[in-house]
Amino acid sequence: MKRAGYSLAYILTTHAIALIVFFLFRLMLFASIDYEFASDVTFGTKAIAFIKGVWFDNVTACYITILPLAIMWIAQFFKHSPRWAYKFTAIFTSILYTIAFTISAANVPYFQYFFTNINSSIFNWFGYAGTTGGMIFGESAYILPILCGILSIIFIWIANIKLARYFASLAEQQPSLQYNITSISIYSIVGLTLIGLCAFGIRGRTGYNPIKVSQAYYCQDAFLNQLGISPTFNLLTSYLDDLRKENKPIAFIDNDIAIDNVKQYLNRQGIDGISPIARHVSYSDSAINKKNVIIILMESMSAQLMKRHGQKKTLTPFLDSLATQSCYFNNFYSSGNHTNHGITATLYSFPSILKRNAMKGTNIPKYSGLPTVLAEHGYHNMFFMTHESQYDNMNAFLRTNGFHDIYAQEDYPTEARVNSFGVPDDFLFNYALNKINEKASKHQPFCAVLLTISNHPPYVIPKSFTTKHSQPEDQIVEYADHAIANFISQSQHQPWWENTIFVLLGDHGKLVGTPQNEMPQSYNHIPFLIYGASIEPKIINDLGGQIDVAPTLLSYLGLSHIQNNFGVNLNNEKREYIFYTSDRLIAARDGSHMYIYDPFEDLDYCYFINNGNFEKTTTDTTFLKMKNYCLSMLQASQHLIMSQLTTDKSH
Repeated sequence: MKRAGYSLAYILTTHAIALIVFFLFRLMLFASIDYEFASDVTFGTKAIAFIKGVWFDNVTACYITILPLAIMWIAQFFKHSPRWAYKFTAIFTSILYTIAFTISAANVPYFQYFFTNINSSIFNWFGYAGTTGGMIFGESAYILPILCGILSIIFIWIANIKLARYFASLAEQQPSLQYNITSISIYSIVGLTLIGLCAFGIRGRTGYNPIKVSQAYYCQDAFLNQLGISPTFNLLTSYLDDLRKENKPIAFIDNDIAIDNVKQYLNRQGIDGISPIARHVSYSDSAINKKNVIIILMESMSAQLMKRHGQKKTLTPFLDSLATQSCYFNNFYSSGNHTNHGITATLYSFPSILKRNAMKGTNIPKYSGLPTVLAEHGYHNMFFMTHESQYDNMNAFLRTNGFHDIYAQEDYPTEARVNSFGVPDDFLFNYALNKINEKASKHQPFCAVLLTISNHPPYVIPKSFTTKHSQPEDQIVEYADHAIANFISQSQHQPWWENTIFVLLGDHGKLVGTPQNEMPQSYNHIPFLIYGASIEPKIINDLGGQIDVAPTLLSYLGLSHIQNNFGVNLNNEKREYIFYTSDRLIAARDGSHMYIYDPFEDLDYCYFINNGNFEKTTTDTTFLKMKNYCLSMLQASQHLIMSQLTTDKSH
């Protein structure tokens, strides 16, 4: 058994040395960035980035260690010397650590230049080897990390080979494994346990999702949030992101044609240095109205669940009642059919592109939108979710794009969780109310976004809730409505009530009733209402979508800003068509026509809408115009995202 102990000691020693080298590269990065921290960033706050860094570096090291560990374990079953296993381990780990250390060294100048960790975009430089080489070796500031990278590679090879020889010689002096039930059983259990721990190290965490870059984000400082990420991990995962089918660019139409069309549709002239669809939105000083904002994104809340939209059962009595007291939009649609679509469209006014998740990439994209505009005007932005913060990469994405505080499953007591999606809606609302009161007491305007979950399988209905329905699908909608009613009722007793605007809308819909066509309307037709003491109740029948929420809300607040997105202010602008997508289909519609396109099969579906009935018809000029509209919007959106023209800052 001592033979196995020496092999384990060798692997752990190499593993520990690698972690130390990774730590030193991170320390070099920290020291090399000319960065001024905010006055409230303490030493302890900075130290957390290094702790998270060890966590991420261990993931990288475990990937490298697991195969040699398994081979070493198997080798001990043979009576002859496992010296070949030590030799293999030394060469194998040295090669992989050479790659990892090279990436860590390269990350220092990369971060200095781009203020982001090295990622798959580095491969674009390979086609310009001469220029790239001249840039790297021609800049004196890059010499130190290059030199340290070379020295770390030399060091790991020498140390690894010497350690392999040393521990192999010690192991050879010990007897081989005895072939009896007791020794083999113990050895098997220990070996499998160690391999299991290494596999757990690769996964990085105990939650239902493996570790993602989102786990490194923990504060409001952009540098510290990125400092803890392993460059090797970041490069690998970003490359894998690029390979995902849904992230492959889709050529709907020519980019230039799409941009020209969108400028015409949205009446935009563009702003040089920002984007071709950006514009200045200005309000007079007298129009400034810094009211607090509370946005409730209601999980799977289809408009067809409400009586005002034809539902025969009483599932949403509170929402139906609140609609009569609000500015309510009858013909409002979600951008896609997933929560991530609802978040990005509602807050940043970018449409969903089929099943693509705009938040989930390793390279965190930057957008301007409602949160960033509010932050620039002195708001404190909070986001409340029921599940883990790194689900769909929300933590990293939201912190990068205007939010100061993220509250998630990690912040709630374990006993409050009811399923894999965390806590129920009533707990979320009660928790959020307390945090909102804390922030409001500091006399700073706030924005709070609450993402509910209960109306999502698996349904968990509290035993204390009395329902009028027998089917779980109905009961959960009634409960979700009840939880919102309690939250609004409690809010009315808070000192900030009179100075707050409430925005309620579905993140997307769900299937209700019989599908009318290839894209059932209940999936995208959602309620949208703006409510508050200062909001005049009215019904708006014009078309609108989630991408219009931010510019419409900002008009109520009277906050001037640069708008660089696809939304319109529904208070004074009208859409000719509203457009949206599902995983595979694209749709555009007005009051009497609906066009559906399948880009994967190049199929068109055209419908007349007559009193809510969809009558299939053939393509004509109206539908071709609708096709051009929605494809131009999506192509232009994809182009701006890929060109990193999604903020309100000059590039």
